[in-house]
Amino acid sequence: MKKNKLVAPVLKWVGGKRQLLDELVPLLPNKITTYCEPFVGGGALLFELQPKVAYVNDINDELIGVYNVIKNDVEALIIALQHFKNESDYFYSVRDWDRDKSKYFSLSDIDKAARMLYLNKTCYNGLFRVNNAGEFNSPFGNYRNPNIVNAPTLRAVSSYLSTATVHLSAYDYKEVLKKLPKGTFVYLDPPYDPVSDTANFTGYSRGGFSQTDQIALRSVCDELNANGIKFMLSNSATKFIKEQYASYNITTVQAKRIINSDSSKRGEVDEVVVRNYE
Repeated sequence: MKKNKLVAPVLKWVGGKRQLLDELVPLLPNKITTYCEPFVGGGALLFELQPKVAYVNDINDELIGVYNVIKNDVEALIIALQHFKNESDYFYSVRDWDRDKSKYFSLSDIDKAARMLYLNKTCYNGLFRVNNAGEFNSPFGNYRNPNIVNAPTLRAVSSYLSTATVHLSAYDYKEVLKKLPKGTFVYLDPPYDPVSDTANFTGYSRGGFSQTDQIALRSVCDELNANGIKFMLSNSATKFIKEQYASYNITTVQAKRIINSDSSKRGEVDEVVVRNYE
């Protein structure tokens, strides 16, 4: 299947890998027949590779809902997005849709997906963040002309998702990794180990991702390795993470941190790429 250059992330996402593709792609295995990404987020590497067979998962069911709508009903989604306005009062009224649970769950999948895309394009820094009740709580971004309806990219992503064999799911990552065909390559991009006590980002989903979760993930990687499944993992370059994966190949790369309330703390930061192959 020929790659379509218009296929690209439709959502800005914390820790998105679009800026690191030039460093990540050369570290991939020479041949990938089946691809798995259990923490897909914005899907930059998935959309760059456009594998013919892919298992695409994220615990954020709203995110997977967006991908399902793009795959199955992109034209209706584009029409729905055209009704949204880049205005502060309107933004907060749309953001509040999920405060009334019965009303929110009665919305169509198309309306939910359109809302998430709209909020992502117009909220501050494109930061997907929820409170303890699971309600979207990022503020309005005050952007002059956000690209709310990116029809060419939406159509290209829809074509890829519907043409290739892409299995979309919203499970715990461990469930997805239990059922992979032999020869699958796995790319893991979990919530990162915080580089400081104030850097922890827990708003992506209720519950966060603790160091205990990081240790459990490393154990899952050990199982993948024992089963002969190649994996690559991204994480922050903390001492804790380096110790966890000391028995594997570790490459340090530099990523630009663009989401920080203190602009002086934005800039390049070390990340690690862990592989169980040369």
